[in-house]
Amino acid sequence: MPRLAGTDIPNNKRTVVALTYIYGIGLVSSKKILKKLNISEDLRAKDLSENDIVRLREELSNYVIEGDLRKEITLNIKRLMEIGSYRGVRHKKHLPVRGQRTKTNARTKRGKKTTIANKKKAVK
Repeated sequence: MPRLAGTDIPNNKRTVVALTYIYGIGLVSSKKILKKLNISEDLRAKDLSENDIVRLREELSNYVIEGDLRKEITLNIKRLMEIGSYRGVRHKKHLPVRGQRTKTNARTKRGKKTTIANKKKAVK
């Protein structure tokens, strides 16, 4: 199981798909990297030579991936929250940020649905 950018990529997958297991590398980036290095997309990850793996590591060092990318995204969200922008406020309230509706849906952000009767307290 080759290890690239701190991630174990699966042996039995095609190389073009196996590279997408790295956070920040999608299918388009994966194809572009393999084309640049002249490595076949149909080659399985277990069939990569040591030379291919070294070339892949060198090429991946040019990309912002894994921990660095996660840190950059987190810092961007924190910056939006600190300056008090609309998107930052939506992040703070755990509501959809990109214009989705909230009257229905958005349950993953708003939590489990509760009925009106559930909210009322019985007065004695």
